[in-house]
Amino acid sequence: MTRKIRVALVFGGRSEEHSVSCSTAASVMGVIDRERYEVVPIGITRQGHWVLVDDDPEPLRLNASNTPEVRATGAEVTMPMAVGDRELRVLEAGQVPAEIGEVDVVFPLVHGPFGEDGTLQGLFELADVRYVGCGVLTSAVMMDKHYMKVVFEAAGLPVGPYRVISDKAWRRDPQAALASIEGLQYPVFVKPCRAGSSFGITRVTGPEGLQAAVEEARRHDPKVIVEQGLVGREIECGVLEGRGTDAPRVSEPGEIVVVGGHDFYDFDAKYIDGTSVQLTSPAEVDQAVRAEVQRIAREAFEAAGCEGLARVDSFVAPDGTVTLNEINTMPGFTPSSMFPVMWQATGLSYPDLVDELISLALERPTGLR
Repeated sequence: MTRKIRVALVFGGRSEEHSVSCSTAASVMGVIDRERYEVVPIGITRQGHWVLVDDDPEPLRLNASNTPEVRATGAEVTMPMAVGDRELRVLEAGQVPAEIGEVDVVFPLVHGPFGEDGTLQGLFELADVRYVGCGVLTSAVMMDKHYMKVVFEAAGLPVGPYRVISDKAWRRDPQAALASIEGLQYPVFVKPCRAGSSFGITRVTGPEGLQAAVEEARRHDPKVIVEQGLVGREIECGVLEGRGTDAPRVSEPGEIVVVGGHDFYDFDAKYIDGTSVQLTSPAEVDQAVRAEVQRIAREAFEAAGCEGLARVDSFVAPDGTVTLNEINTMPGFTPSSMFPVMWQATGLSYPDLVDELISLALERPTGLR
């Protein structure tokens, strides 16, 4: 008999998005085809320990009554580090390291720094193990909202006005750094450059709130981006890598509407308060806007050098103008997250989406490509 494909689900991690990552892993764990795949759940603790985790999604689900966390209670896991060696090994105190079998592909579900930013991807490249999603450079650049916009501007894609405050600039002269924002129109959004899940983001309606917002963003990342607020609808599009030389595939657009007392799509609206946000796909836009959103999503995916998957977020102004906001190379991935919702509307179910991503990873080699 042909053995099942062995998939290591890697989740948790050292970033603030640890619990979100656990919730994502729970969703994938619950739908992955067990007839085809053998699952090896590997959690990364907040301190960076890699441990075996029970193959049970329920304790990993994030909701108002449960904040999941990987704890260092299981056997510690090490990745192979030689070409052709795909054996996972476990380490237990006082015991000889034990091999627990080969891994065919890794599905990294770690959000944020120390995971989504190219660091894990570099480890998998060193280990010569195939993995789902974007490579090292793309993951690193797209995690940094500053350099992401630099890439998009260079590719001729439309981005909104923004300013960047570096750590050195803030420590050298905070008032000069704040003065650099004067050309932007309020409201503005002050964000950590390299964080996700809306951590550290503040909507600022006037100069008096700017300094506190920068300080809040700096609690999460010393590098801060300030984006001019754009009037319009938030329309998103899912993208999947094309096979071979085929162009990337784009989903039906989706729209996020925040209700229930939230100023914007913050952490609670995304993950805790299930009544505060409405996700709609296909988005109710005319065909010209739909085509433009999909064109920009496809071109952004290619300009960034994405592989596997990405979610591309845009704003559509009342006159139909589309402005690119950002790419997320490991988007929210629960069945109710926008990326799977959009692909469901396009005809690809959540279980089939998981299967497609693993298949794409198995087709793609490691190394230069």
